[in-house]
Amino acid sequence: MQLENRAEISLLERAINASQTYLLSIQKPEGHWWAELESNVTMTAEAVLLHKIWGTDQSRPLDKAEKYLRSQQRDHGGWELWYGDGGDLNVTVETYMALRLLGVPAHDPALLRAKEVILSRGGITQTRIFTKFHLALIGCYDWRGLPSIPPWLMLLPSLKVELPNPFGSEPFFSGHSFSIYEMSSWARGSTVPLLVVFDRKPVFITSPTITLDELYVEGIAHANYELPSNSDWSDVFLSLDKAFKVAEDWNLVPFREAGLNAAEQWILERQEPTGDWGGIIPAMLNSMLALRCLGYDAADPIVERGLHAIDNFALETDDTYRMQACVSPVWDTALVMRSLVESGMAADHPALTKAGQWLLDRQILDYGDWAVKNTVGKPGGWAFEFDNRFYPDVDDTAVVVMALANLAMPNPRSTEQAIKRAVEWISTMQCKPGGWAAFDLDNDQDWINAVPYGDLKAMIDPNTADVTARVLEMLGRLETASLDPSLVAGLSPAQTERALTYLARAQEPDGSWFGRWGVNYIYGTSGALSALAIVAPTTHRQAIYRGATWLVQCQNPDGGWGETCESYKNPALKGKGESTASQTAWAVSGLLAAAEALGESVWGAIDRGVEWLIKTQGDNGAWREDYFTGTGFPGHFYLKYHLYFQHFPLTALGRYQTAKAKSRVNQ
Repeated sequence: MQLENRAEISLLERAINASQTYLLSIQKPEGHWWAELESNVTMTAEAVLLHKIWGTDQSRPLDKAEKYLRSQQRDHGGWELWYGDGGDLNVTVETYMALRLLGVPAHDPALLRAKEVILSRGGITQTRIFTKFHLALIGCYDWRGLPSIPPWLMLLPSLKVELPNPFGSEPFFSGHSFSIYEMSSWARGSTVPLLVVFDRKPVFITSPTITLDELYVEGIAHANYELPSNSDWSDVFLSLDKAFKVAEDWNLVPFREAGLNAAEQWILERQEPTGDWGGIIPAMLNSMLALRCLGYDAADPIVERGLHAIDNFALETDDTYRMQACVSPVWDTALVMRSLVESGMAADHPALTKAGQWLLDRQILDYGDWAVKNTVGKPGGWAFEFDNRFYPDVDDTAVVVMALANLAMPNPRSTEQAIKRAVEWISTMQCKPGGWAAFDLDNDQDWINAVPYGDLKAMIDPNTADVTARVLEMLGRLETASLDPSLVAGLSPAQTERALTYLARAQEPDGSWFGRWGVNYIYGTSGALSALAIVAPTTHRQAIYRGATWLVQCQNPDGGWGETCESYKNPALKGKGESTASQTAWAVSGLLAAAEALGESVWGAIDRGVEWLIKTQGDNGAWREDYFTGTGFPGHFYLKYHLYFQHFPLTALGRYQTAKAKSRVNQ
């Protein structure tokens, strides 16, 4: 479908109008957009555990949580990390635990089916560290099988790390400094409270009290509590862990009380007035566990605020109660605004200016954890959530800037000043390799991922191609907008060149780019093409061509694009998967950018992608998507943004309409 005749153009216009109408219909009265951020069911299972530990379960509708958990069990008997993964051991074990805590007996048919899945995959001893940690809290796993985390880590503003090399005389690492700020913001927010919990090693008595002995393949009496060996240099951490455990046994942990006191103070200082910690459930749950270990009472205002904040992440229906890992109103709002403007909505439309003001009111003008390593930057970013003043992120900030730059706000001067503050903050967050990370500056000591505690391999926040591309796209769009030229002065030409060099180096041999925050190479490649096409269409023409060629090659026969989360583990699955609305929209947007930059024909693939989007749109103007296309931790945690498959298709259709109109004018 090439949309050259009036009837075909009308199809496109109807699809755009229907999508715009749908999005306007779900705008919140305050002006923002906000939809569910779905992950796996462990978020709900761990909330059940927390309320059982605090004794606050009777004041929450956890009977509905049971119904929700039951509804998510798949035909294979397990629960999934992402839709269609065939069942995940860790998710299944934690859900089994939660159902038992909710009073479901072990002989319940649902749990008998889950037990078969768990035992077939090695049982509890094969689960990840965090699953074992949650079981240890209620005596269903032995603390001996968990790594020690000495509280004196809180007191390390600078420790020279030098690890011995068993294969030679030179150390693996030498001269690196370490403090908690070398961990990613999400790891830091979760780890600091765990310094307290892992020190106390509590076993809480819950009602009902449960055991999970039936989930040990080898039998509970023969369970192995040794940390697994990797048979490589990282096994040095196993030796260190044994030394830490000896120190704990003999009460010889140095600076223990000072470290615990520092951790407690850090936790208290970083609680938002709303009760949140870091805007993510893991940090919030762990902080609440730390307060429980420290003897805080359930009636303490700090605890009450924390519990209320967790409640705010819950979604309750008539039948179910479930927990989100995070909430994404700033991200959702900015991306919806971009889609509406780029699909032809007036820049001064009241719905858009109301949303723009809502965003302006949420610019963060406080210093956060980013300032520990960034000593020159001034505040000016945006966070992902409603309240998260310590952790603005570069990706959100760049998208908000682009959304605001599209608008005709009643007070353009204040909007421009907000944009200028944001761009200047972003400019100071550029990492040494030339790219940008999400939350921190030069947070890239990869050896930290090798510690036994870090088995999710998400302990750091290095610069990535997708965030870097977003910043470059922001720069390009600001330069083409009718705004004060000084707004982009915060990023120097030298910084732009460093970023372009980094992005070029990050391109894969097949032409694609890795997607850190979206699934996966389709996401990364689309973002890179959108950036290069607007910032460096001539100097990086070959990189654009190779990226576009890769996207065309992985288009599905039905005209759409899709990529499985499994591509993070199996590179052979790059760009492969059932077509989804969000991933098709990414591919179409990337190819549209490339087509304009190259002046070459990728229109056949683009036309088929647009046809797929129009054909799969619902009568109400919305799209449906089962698969998870957002990424939390590659290989370990995925997200389904319920607005991704609404605003990204609209953005793609709007850009397509603009490109077609331009081509007709030029003919």
